Amino acid sequence: MSSTPRPARPASLPRRAGRQLRRALGARHEPLVRPLDRSRARAWLSALLGAVLALALAAGGSLLLYRSTAHLADTDRARLQQVDAVVRGVPDRATAAGSRFAGGYSNRIDADAAWTAPDGTRRVGTVQAPHSAVTGSRVPVWVDQAGAVSAPPADRAALAVSAACTGAGGLLALLALLALALRLRLHALDRRAETAWSTGWARLEPRWSGRAGHRSED
Repeated sequence: MSSTPRPARPASLPRRAGRQLRRALGARHEPLVRPLDRSRARAWLSALLGAVLALALAAGGSLLLYRSTAHLADTDRARLQQVDAVVRGVPDRATAAGSRFAGGYSNRIDADAAWTAPDGTRRVGTVQAPHSAVTGSRVPVWVDQAGAVSAPPADRAALAVSAACTGAGGLLALLALLALALRLRLHALDRRAETAWSTGWARLEPRWSGRAGHRSED
């Protein structure tokens, strides 16, 4: 049976963060903790608190964005009304296919239609109709009080998804900045530790190796 020791596996990031956090919380009561260890523990603690703050900011921003856009959607829904527009004519199919390709396969065409405004007046104009629409087809459209065609109010589910995606994107950006700042700080501390180690070794190595005694005898 081989007695060769296995190489130590590096600690995972959560374990290292927890270790540094424990050091930061108990650094004041540990007389053997070096100032560099305290600085490194404070860097990890600051990054952890920054991540919690970033999460709170992202969640709060997403909620505020959803409430704002939902309020605008409710306002639009209150001032708009959905009516049926009767298609009076559609463009040539070849032209419609070309416009659909140019518009990114929206499967919608501009069609001449007539509809009745909320005040009872008859209105005519161009509406967005399905590509399969023919003369006489009914197309639901949103109109304002004057009868002008308007964009439909946004759906609440779509607004919630959009706000969540925006918050997630902001959270990822903040976490990336925190990770970069933590990496730079730890790198600076490592450089400082290497410099201190090199300085201490240059001072102690001659005594440890005995070269200092030989120089004094010479």
